[in-house]
Amino acid sequence: MTVAAANQSLVFAPLGGVGEIGMNLSIYGLGDNRRRQWLAVDVGVSFAAEEHLPGIDLIFPDIRYLVEERKNLAGIVITHAHEDHFGALIDLWPRLKVPVYATPFTAALLEAKRASEPGAPEIPVKVIPLGGRFSAGPFDVELVSMAHSIPESNALIIRTPFGNVLHTGDWKIDPTPVLGPPTDEAKLRALGQEGCLALVGDSTNAVRDGRSPSEADVARTIAELIRTAKGRVAVTTFASNVARLRAVADGARAAGREVVVVGRAMDRVVQVARETGYMDGVQPFRTAETYGYLPPDKVVALCTGSQGEPRAALARIAEDQHPDVTLAKGDRVIFSARSIPGNEKAIGRVLNGLIDQGIEVITDRTHLVHVSGHPRRAEVEELIGWVKPKLLVPVHGEALHLGEHAAIARRLGVPTVIECRNGDLVELAPRPGVIDEVPAGRTYKDGNIMIEADARTIADRRRLSFVGAVSVALAMTEKGELAADPELDLIGIPERGRDGVLMSNIAFDAVIETVDSLPRARRRDPDSVADAVRGAVRGAIASHWGKKPMCHVHVLTV
Repeated sequence: MTVAAANQSLVFAPLGGVGEIGMNLSIYGLGDNRRRQWLAVDVGVSFAAEEHLPGIDLIFPDIRYLVEERKNLAGIVITHAHEDHFGALIDLWPRLKVPVYATPFTAALLEAKRASEPGAPEIPVKVIPLGGRFSAGPFDVELVSMAHSIPESNALIIRTPFGNVLHTGDWKIDPTPVLGPPTDEAKLRALGQEGCLALVGDSTNAVRDGRSPSEADVARTIAELIRTAKGRVAVTTFASNVARLRAVADGARAAGREVVVVGRAMDRVVQVARETGYMDGVQPFRTAETYGYLPPDKVVALCTGSQGEPRAALARIAEDQHPDVTLAKGDRVIFSARSIPGNEKAIGRVLNGLIDQGIEVITDRTHLVHVSGHPRRAEVEELIGWVKPKLLVPVHGEALHLGEHAAIARRLGVPTVIECRNGDLVELAPRPGVIDEVPAGRTYKDGNIMIEADARTIADRRRLSFVGAVSVALAMTEKGELAADPELDLIGIPERGRDGVLMSNIAFDAVIETVDSLPRARRRDPDSVADAVRGAVRGAIASHWGKKPMCHVHVLTV
């Protein structure tokens, strides 16, 4: 290992994913205060809740700091292909244009996603084999296979002149993962022998005692539920959970049933999994169009929509609006997923829609049909015991998760535990601690464009959703007289006030009375007229409704 130069340091900063679930983006820096070289790990998204961010689908980390440092950015390493770790890459990469490193499945899924999005940029990906080792600028990076709920999840051993950092990514300890290798205990123990300066680790399930059950246990439960079903079976899970898809396929084959894939996201992942060998030996799946031709006891529908997404397959089935797939009383639906925080209401609507149709719904509340891909406390403790870090930084979680992870580390005697949040610049060596801040925040994808989180756009939409809007158009002569009756349009406002009077008449009268009451000199000033009318309309409607709407006034001089 090379020796660190004087005045140099190794730093870490989360730009997303710390203090929250999702939107993971971390950076590591080597150098001094004037110039550092950087390595980025993951570029993920969060999904917006409609009631809080109307019209926004995706939330991205703010990468302005990386854009400023682009000439010093050695590359981006993607730990795995979950959306909260690689989902922002297609939109944000054009602002960075640096090498991207990923394993074969992740690279193939990224390419399939890119091909499905019109106008998506060509992203040259350097494909690294499982367990591979490569250099990115001054960083020596080695991949460590970790069990998780998607193929090819990797931890990173980042070797530097200051020591070795283990960035865990998403992981668990699963001795029987159904698909892919188990967590590479041997390599992690070897790291502990070599020396581990810092462990930057997943905190998601640090609040839960014991160990996460194995994916093999879920596979057995699903197979039994398919075997004992009398009618049709539908299974919904995260499309990216290829091990779960394979478990459904194996259960269906054992029960003499065909698997029908319903949903584009599921189709895409199945295709990539077959191309990369993760579906070897699995029977061909049928398309949704064939569903209606199969007997009820000979079909399993593998559906998107485990998070209640309104346009996904299962939500449309629950509303009896899917063009190809229907379910009936006595059929069985297996929810092989747990709700992401914020999706509970949407999932509840789907569950209730299915139950109202007499369909049997099975969730993880009563059966082992889902396990987390993240480590519980005993697994976190075991990893710390394997690698013996000198310091630990909890990441990937909300405040509760981070605090529990930190408490575990302190209890096990980790010498230094550093709790940080997005934007904190953490010196890992030679003097560990939070030393500064870097710009961090959120960017929203609004349709096809990116907007800043503090832009007026979203605040205005929130106001519109609560109080509606009035649009007023006035034609005034040069002498300051109305050339025609005002034109008004009321949007999102009750038709009548509490006394039964039409709101449109209330607004109209307010406009007329205000213009008539203005001195002639003010009536010749369009801005003055607009200000007076705006205030009068808002006040008049508020006196009958109790709310002040937004009001836009356009004055045209004719």
